[in-house]
Amino acid sequence: MTVPAGNTPALATGMDRWHFIHPATDREGNKLESILFLILCPLIAALALSLIRRNSIRRLVVNISAAVLITASLWLLRNHYAVSIQLYQVDTGWIRLWMQFIELGITGYLITMSVRYKKWSIIPLVLAQAGISLWFEVTQGHHLEGGSALFIDRLSLIMAMIIGIIGSLIAVYSLGYMEGYHAQKKNVADRRRSFFFVIFVFLSAMFGIVFSNDLLWFYFFWEITTVCSFFLIAYHGKQEAVDNAFLALGLNLIGGLAMLLGIVILFLRQGIFEWDQLLIQNKLLMMTPVILLSIAGIVKSAQLPFSSWLLGAMVAPTPVSALLHSSTMVKAGVYLLVKLAPLFTGTYAGLLVALIGGFTFVMTSIIAISQRDSKKVLAYSTIANLGLVVMCAGIGTYESVWAAVLLILFHATAKCLLFLCVGSIAHTIDSRDIEDMEGLIMAMPKTAGLMLSGIAGMFLAPFGMLISKWAVLVALIDANPILSFLLIYGSAATLFFWVKWMGKLVSVNRRRENIEDGIDWTIWTPLFVMGFLTIAVCLFFPYVSHRMIEPYVISIYGMTATMSMGNIIIMIIMMGLVFIFPFGLLGSRVVLKTQKPVGPYLGGANIPGSRTFLGSDGTVHEVSFQNYYLEKYFGEQLLLYPSIFIALGLLIVLMIGAGI
Repeated sequence: MTVPAGNTPALATGMDRWHFIHPATDREGNKLESILFLILCPLIAALALSLIRRNSIRRLVVNISAAVLITASLWLLRNHYAVSIQLYQVDTGWIRLWMQFIELGITGYLITMSVRYKKWSIIPLVLAQAGISLWFEVTQGHHLEGGSALFIDRLSLIMAMIIGIIGSLIAVYSLGYMEGYHAQKKNVADRRRSFFFVIFVFLSAMFGIVFSNDLLWFYFFWEITTVCSFFLIAYHGKQEAVDNAFLALGLNLIGGLAMLLGIVILFLRQGIFEWDQLLIQNKLLMMTPVILLSIAGIVKSAQLPFSSWLLGAMVAPTPVSALLHSSTMVKAGVYLLVKLAPLFTGTYAGLLVALIGGFTFVMTSIIAISQRDSKKVLAYSTIANLGLVVMCAGIGTYESVWAAVLLILFHATAKCLLFLCVGSIAHTIDSRDIEDMEGLIMAMPKTAGLMLSGIAGMFLAPFGMLISKWAVLVALIDANPILSFLLIYGSAATLFFWVKWMGKLVSVNRRRENIEDGIDWTIWTPLFVMGFLTIAVCLFFPYVSHRMIEPYVISIYGMTATMSMGNIIIMIIMMGLVFIFPFGLLGSRVVLKTQKPVGPYLGGANIPGSRTFLGSDGTVHEVSFQNYYLEKYFGEQLLLYPSIFIALGLLIVLMIGAGI
């Protein structure tokens, strides 16, 4: 699958690599303006949406803002894809003051909410972060001027595409979904003004994360995403939603506190407060702050033992789940860990981070087998696949980083498509139970077809996740063959629950008529675009890898992994065969409509035109088929808490080893 691409002399490793990097000049100002636009544009849209009450105007503003963000993201890609890395100097003095003011406002808001809902454990975490941040700014702020606050490289470009395109499509999808959501749930207060305000603030903060070279800026945007997720999870206001929102808030505050401590230690010991400075230091002297930063990434990416916050987020409306799982929030966590990957290479800390990720992948994949709730299956699948990214980051080799970026890209598209499809299905049939999705290929053919594409994208050849897992396997065999068993067993479990779900969708229930009429175009458009993107990223994967991912890996390691030409040809042939699949489904629907149906026979007298039969005792029995979920062996209650304790033990060992 992968072969070394060789060294690139102009992009050497270590200190020499940074010799070629200079702050932006005047002629490069348009590049800086493009970055600032992506950060500020969703923020401006958020402020506008907070003032709009009329639904028609809100729809217009959201659609225009989404179109602008998608266009700006593509424009950034077009103009900067050839840039290895570029740093930008920004006058940070007044910006830091505004950030500090906003952080104090957030502190007041979180304390108020904690007192209101009697969540007393949150208050010490909030005060600790606010106190350390304020002390550091007052005592050391004058030393933090003159650096390069923003940057752009190929990894940040990839992340910007995910945020700008997928995040914007989720915002558009939310228009139709939330309208139907409130039509069904009359008892839920309509807070769509606040909802869309937070959605676009979320997108702004994510752009800030991926473009921040200044670690304190990175931390600021990181905490903004935490506060946004708190509001979105608690949206419908029921006690369960509020409790889960505070759970997410508490765990992510722990991660944020770890990050802040890591940044403070970095500056006090090494005088470092920027990413470009961090990556050229002696990693053995940096383990304590690096591990603190990695804890923040592990929490944000919902790895064991912190996975409960993402599972609890399932109470939120489906667009929130899609946003948290695919384009934002959890992707911020793995983005941080991939950035740290060069510092993990060959270290004790890196091995433990890889073990946490691999263990999370195996256990959450197994637990997913026992789940009937479709959103929970997707949640466990998300945690599992992010575990693979964490494992790759912990290994820290050029092969594993290449595979990690592939996983991020392919997972973002396929998983977003699946969440949006589940949201549409659940809204239409009023159920998230996989068993209730039997025969949806007849009842909701377009939605079911898109969902089948998303599921195929998660585990079937030649879709991206399978390609990525093969790349991970190659990287593990070269670096640590023992860890490859975690990948093998976890992948076997994923096959189990995806196949069951696919089987339900394509099974035929003769009683179900087409029920897709009336779905809003703001739902259809993101669904079809995401379906197209799921296939497109696979078709153009060799090009994306060659132009974006491989140059990024070379810029870090001086070499990269790539796909051999023979494998590319095989993948293209298999992708062509995949296109036959939808036509096959279409043909089967035509046949089923024209041929006389034959009812099931189960040892009795069939009743014509129905899925019932007369048993030997003369009573009527309904024919039903159900998957086997193996709760006795893989149940959530049986495996989740032991997994949390084991992962917690690994985390404690990691912290002790670093002297924390």
